[in-house]
Amino acid sequence: MHEAADGGLARIRVPGGSLTPAQVRALAESAALGDGGLELTSRANVQVRGLPTGAERELAARLREAGLLPSATHERVRNIIGSPSADGRELIDVRAVAAELDEALCADPALAGLPGRFLFAVDDGSGDVSSLGADVGLRALSADTAALLLADVDSGIRTPLWQAAGAAIAAAEAFLAEKAAQGCSAWRLAELDGGARRIAERLGGAAAASPVSAVPPTHAQVGRVLRPDGTVSAVAGAPLGRLTPEQVDIITAASEAAGELRLTPWRTVVLPGVRPDEADRWLPELGARGLLVDPASDGVGVTTCAGRPGCAKSLADVREDARRAAPAGALPVHWSGCGRRCGRPPGRVVEVLATGAGYEVGLDGATWTSAVDVDQVSAALGAARRNV
Repeated sequence: MHEAADGGLARIRVPGGSLTPAQVRALAESAALGDGGLELTSRANVQVRGLPTGAERELAARLREAGLLPSATHERVRNIIGSPSADGRELIDVRAVAAELDEALCADPALAGLPGRFLFAVDDGSGDVSSLGADVGLRALSADTAALLLADVDSGIRTPLWQAAGAAIAAAEAFLAEKAAQGCSAWRLAELDGGARRIAERLGGAAAASPVSAVPPTHAQVGRVLRPDGTVSAVAGAPLGRLTPEQVDIITAASEAAGELRLTPWRTVVLPGVRPDEADRWLPELGARGLLVDPASDGVGVTTCAGRPGCAKSLADVREDARRAAPAGALPVHWSGCGRRCGRPPGRVVEVLATGAGYEVGLDGATWTSAVDVDQVSAALGAARRNV
């Protein structure tokens, strides 16, 4: 836990994004120790804000009891995103591989020294999380083989699925060794000199005969997602990544009915493989409490950092301004309260950056326009939708 402008902030890792109903309930109860809400992050983790001084002991006890804090030494490095597999077409059981990777990670004392930003990804074969900037990725090629990706680049290494977690661990160990050899303070694999190439060489990699093709980053998908077995996944988005106490309550109830909840890097929650009539029940209830369940909803694809008053570094109340501005359109939109751009999604994103005198709106590193107020931001976003 660390201090933010609005109190203590705790980040809870959810490797692979999968939660049991009991764990969802534990998160809801943990949220009550703070401001009652939950934040979903771009790494499919959860944050609790507004925690009073001294709450960390009670929070840790609750999380440990729920199986959400298995290692005090490795907690900050348990960053593992996984394909949500909402469409039921996954080649592998992402949850099982992520759990095996998490266990192996926590069992390796040296890997407690990984930077907190170091990220693993387990991809079901669709490519949906293979372009999200993970340092080490496993992408299924078949039901029993995976490709090892390094900083989203195919290393050429192929591994049997039963050895996939071990291959990812070896890559993380190679990162630490190469970092020490270069004498640098890199937080991410791509920050190393010749990062992906040097790590692949340490692992004995070579160019693959059929390299894994890159897949452009996808964005938030909400509503009903059909599955081959006749079931559906019900997917709901958290407006600006934030769940109110009432929304936490309804999601908890829905997860208990569905038997599982999956968090995604797009700040959505998935009730996987439910009957169509169950989806017809839960989606309207989720929508009635302000969750995004219609793909045409204005809030789909819009994200923000914490902004004022939660972050002392922020130059604006970006959440309130984002609610008043135009919807995302063809590309996602991310609002940042300062130049750190916390929470920015990967890939092409229209960026709205607070400057103290208003906002700058830009794309691909170039500023399109400077806006004094939210109305001008809305006009700029409208132009972006027409030109992208």
